[in-house]
Amino acid sequence: MTSSNPPKAALHFGQVVIGPPGSGKTTYCRGMQEFLSHLGRKVVVVNLDPANEGLPYSCAVDISELVTLDDVMDGLKLGPNGGLIYSMEYLEANLDWLETKLKYHHDCYFLFDCPGQVELYTHHNSVKNIFAQLSKWNFRLTAVHLVDSHYCADPAKFISVLCTSLSTMLHIELPHVNVLSKMDLIEQYGKLAFNLDFYTEVLDLTYLVEHLSADPFFKKFHRLNVKLAEVIQDYSLVSFVPLNVQDKESMTQVLRTVDKANGYCFGDLEERNLQAMMSAAVGADFQFNASLSVQEKYMEATGKTAEDEVMDL
Repeated sequence: MTSSNPPKAALHFGQVVIGPPGSGKTTYCRGMQEFLSHLGRKVVVVNLDPANEGLPYSCAVDISELVTLDDVMDGLKLGPNGGLIYSMEYLEANLDWLETKLKYHHDCYFLFDCPGQVELYTHHNSVKNIFAQLSKWNFRLTAVHLVDSHYCADPAKFISVLCTSLSTMLHIELPHVNVLSKMDLIEQYGKLAFNLDFYTEVLDLTYLVEHLSADPFFKKFHRLNVKLAEVIQDYSLVSFVPLNVQDKESMTQVLRTVDKANGYCFGDLEERNLQAMMSAAVGADFQFNASLSVQEKYMEATGKTAEDEVMDL
């Protein structure tokens, strides 16, 4: 008598796109959907943001069929933040609805467009539990955390972005890729104090803290900033990939990073490039050249020599 093993459940790969309001999540989903379609991947977008209206992309699953932010705010007399938290709790309580919807697209690559409320990813547990349930359904997901690149021009805001990114990484508990979005607008609020790779690789933050102390307002918070920088560097988890959605080279770099994080590049769903797979295996894909290329494309040259920059530091 022979016993047959039950069939192994199929793997589903995808991205959960998270980040603060206005960081470009919906635009990213639209751009990535088009980009993946041109690569030959069968991709669907799942809108998990009950506040999203007038979606610019074709949406396979839309949370508005289950709950909308306006209905929650009107019915329960909640504000936008409370309404979003309630909506995510409602989705968590009705995961059977989501499971049924997703089953219609079992052979696709998934992009989950998530709400833009920071607390959902740093403190509240509903979104974390939803992602955990997706993992139990054999979804191999990467959290793509978008942050506006122009925050690099303000040292105080950049330190807060680092803290938020670190907190999100620790709370969500998924393979994580932090992305500096809207690279074409990076210097619209001022010049960067350091080269771009200082921000993407999160190099020695003592330089950033000293630069921040030059501002009389922040000088009295010097000790606090030092301790925040020490926490970020002690974990040594946060780094960023620069992105301009309209730039094919930039989208390719982000996609390669995501595919390494969730293991898609090791799968058999399409023909893989051997060099890319080996690069993922040994971690040999260096980011410095990519950051240098982006800096040359979107940032004005300072005209300073290396010696001048060292003297400035």
